[in-house]
Amino acid sequence: MAKTLIDIDEELLAEAAMAFGTKTKKDTVNAALKEGVERKKRALALARLAARADAGDFDVLLEKENYRR
Repeated sequence: MAKTLIDIDEELLAEAAMAFGTKTKKDTVNAALKEGVERKKRALALARLAARADAGDFDVLLEKENYRR
């Protein structure tokens, strides 16, 4: 892990600590970074899924004989 000197909005940091349930600045920043990365990955996965749906990749599932019983 690297040490980095940055300016952080203290009010926003306090809000983030409350939201994440973290006690230290380090834990809060790391939690926020992790959440941001995970959120972006989910958004990209959803966009890829939507593109497949738009391309008709799941149309076969709409046929009644393909439903599970």
